[in-house]
Amino acid sequence: MTQRYWDALREVEDPEMPVNLVDLGVIYGISESAGGVVEVDLTFTAMGCPASEFILEDVRERLLREPGVNEVRINVVWDPPWTAGRITEAGRDALEAWGLAV
Repeated sequence: MTQRYWDALREVEDPEMPVNLVDLGVIYGISESAGGVVEVDLTFTAMGCPASEFILEDVRERLLREPGVNEVRINVVWDPPWTAGRITEAGRDALEAWGLAV
């Protein structure tokens, strides 16, 4: 059931890089509970990320458009820390297409 949420978050791009949050590797987990509550564990590429509020709002807004989702709870986690090793092959391809080496 949560696969549709992963797919939805593939539509949310990082505001500073031309890659979606899933392929960037910042989404650590998604779960769903009764009452249409979706919980997302995510991190940022750096502490003090200037785009963090934009990202949180974009995640919340996108998931609330999914049928049956009434509430989105986002947990910002720092363990394990994000590294470039979390970027998917598709994410690497997107970054390289923009001239960004990873």
